[in-house]
Amino acid sequence: MQRRACVLAIVATGIMAGPASAYTAYVSNEKDNTMTVVDTATMQVVKTVDVGQRPRGITISHDGKFIFLCASDDNTIQIIDTATLQVVGTLPSGDDPELFVLSPDGKTLYVANENDNLVTAIDVDSKEVKTEIPVGVEPEGMAVSPDGKTMVNTSETTSMAHFIDTESHDVTNNVLVDTRPRFAAFTPDGSQVWVSAEVGGTVSVIDNAKREVVKKIKFAIPGLRAETIQPVGMAISADGKKAYVALGPANHVAVINTESYEVEKYILVGQRVWHLDFTPDQKTLITTNGNSNDITFIDTATDEPVQSVTVGQQPWGVAISPQ
Repeated sequence: MQRRACVLAIVATGIMAGPASAYTAYVSNEKDNTMTVVDTATMQVVKTVDVGQRPRGITISHDGKFIFLCASDDNTIQIIDTATLQVVGTLPSGDDPELFVLSPDGKTLYVANENDNLVTAIDVDSKEVKTEIPVGVEPEGMAVSPDGKTMVNTSETTSMAHFIDTESHDVTNNVLVDTRPRFAAFTPDGSQVWVSAEVGGTVSVIDNAKREVVKKIKFAIPGLRAETIQPVGMAISADGKKAYVALGPANHVAVINTESYEVEKYILVGQRVWHLDFTPDQKTLITTNGNSNDITFIDTATDEPVQSVTVGQQPWGVAISPQ
């Protein structure tokens, strides 16, 4: 807490510089059914928008024109115009959508439906369901390879990563990971998939060609009990050199060297850090901190927190404009 207080004190006096480039961050607030809009240059809230019930997963179209938002308790995905911040349509997500991923060509949205044990593939243009893919119990994490040929879903109760061919929609491989996998991310070259396990307390690194775990990364923070370290959201840098892992109630983000698999640093952020995302220039990482109702800006050059900004109640996901 002493370190965090010091950081905030520096920010308050205006000594620490903010991000140089201006982007817009959109934060889903699970508890109060809102989305907070934040200017990343000024690090200030510019608007709060009412959305559907229990907003969680959030992403943005590749051209930056539309936000896709999981309104989990409404069993739908809302389409929000970034110019007007108005809901302009919905997508038929299936029951209890939580996380999703947009295909590289921007045409298909793959959605994890937690209550139905399904992954739903939705055609974004026609707004129609292309197919429903049975997976393990309580699907959540979603990732798609850079070439768009492979999609990965993690099932929390089954403790597996399911590899799915995006053309045939067949599950081709099931890889056992640690307990309660919450998130998946491909490396930029598509050679690996990283899967976080919230209860297991690890990140499994899976070889995409062999479809087997080649490394398990563990975490240890001095002064914290092991059970408080719960890996959830992840972000891998565009150059593939660093991975950032949100550690939930441990209130820290781990910085991992992707070549050595060593944790190089733990960054103190807000309470119950859940998800995170880079600005397009990769200079800033923004985390959502559910229990402190704020987001934290991290300078990726120094891997130090810059400022925390209050948003809505229980911020869950964050998506940042592509330009």
